[in-house]
Amino acid sequence: MRTQVAIIGGGPSGLLLSQLLHTKGIASVVLERRSRDYVLSRIRAGILETGFVNLMREAGVAERMDRESYVHDGTVISYGNEEFEIDFKALTGTSVIVYGQTEVTRDLYDAAEADEGRVITEVSGVMPHDLETDAPYVTFMKDGKVIRLDCDYVAGCDGFHGVSRQQIPEDKRREFEKTYPFGWLGVLSETPPVHDELIYANSERGFALCSMRHANLSRYYVQCPLADKPEDWSDERFWQELKRRIPAHHAENLVTGPSIEKSIAPLRSFVCEPMRWGRLFLCGDAAHIVPPTGAKGLNTAASDVHYLYHGLVQFYEEKDNEGLDRYSEKALARIWKAERFSWWMTTLLHRFPDQTDFDLRIQRADLEFLRSNEAAQRVLAENYVGLPY
Repeated sequence: MRTQVAIIGGGPSGLLLSQLLHTKGIASVVLERRSRDYVLSRIRAGILETGFVNLMREAGVAERMDRESYVHDGTVISYGNEEFEIDFKALTGTSVIVYGQTEVTRDLYDAAEADEGRVITEVSGVMPHDLETDAPYVTFMKDGKVIRLDCDYVAGCDGFHGVSRQQIPEDKRREFEKTYPFGWLGVLSETPPVHDELIYANSERGFALCSMRHANLSRYYVQCPLADKPEDWSDERFWQELKRRIPAHHAENLVTGPSIEKSIAPLRSFVCEPMRWGRLFLCGDAAHIVPPTGAKGLNTAASDVHYLYHGLVQFYEEKDNEGLDRYSEKALARIWKAERFSWWMTTLLHRFPDQTDFDLRIQRADLEFLRSNEAAQRVLAENYVGLPY
């Protein structure tokens, strides 16, 4: 087999890159170890920055997103029974939308099906080779046979545990990591959202987040110990705890119901440098992880796709390597800003086990300063809706 760009990983970043390249007549093959149904069963983020939305439109897959998504012009931040709104639209002139990652992935799979063979699912043993030469290739197993895929470039979109990052030699790879001493217990329920906008809640009992997917599908989170398991939390316990962490008038209006999905995710900040090695380019979780507090995980992957897509187009259309040569530099400059914002939001809103009384007073002062200072609100809003590419 032969293609121009081999893409390892059939999540949203790999599929979006492939679809964008397809619009420019650049051939790609996406290799995914899971089935389409499995990939679409995963419940992930739902907040999309303007940059991501524009990429979906450029890729020609935005029709359902534009029709069914929910525009969010701001967010609510609470501490105890106090709350205030950050008005994205007024502060930045733009907004974010709510459209689940599962739906993004579904739209991209549907588009790829029209180009038979562009996405190959249920493969195993994927391994890139000769990345420092002009003739890289990828081998994989499909239906018991070893297949070789020759290519010009390899995009590693295979997540934190994938093979791509490990191809950068240890003495050439630097990894930065911070782990957080708690996780997020997330519940999906077929209930109306408690509020029109997201609520980020700081409470004495820990962080909580109220979000939604649509008018009758809500996603809620509470901070919990890393040792907890989803089965430790009955639905009744979860709803009681959530009510204790959000302002009383929201708790009174909260509609509860059976959970249809429940999981616990640890929080981590992680960056790998560089994001390019020879003919290999890392995208998304293969290169970086952010805690979900700032809604940046899927959106940082999209910014990687933006830089790599334009670099590849520049090479194939103009025979100019500048975009590819500067890919890692450009991507990392934006990634570190997103890492800072996600770390700051996490620090602002969570309870840490080693916090002193002084630390708690500083956290409260930070929240009250944010509430009263328009310049501080604008900084938050600019980061939340997405820094420019």
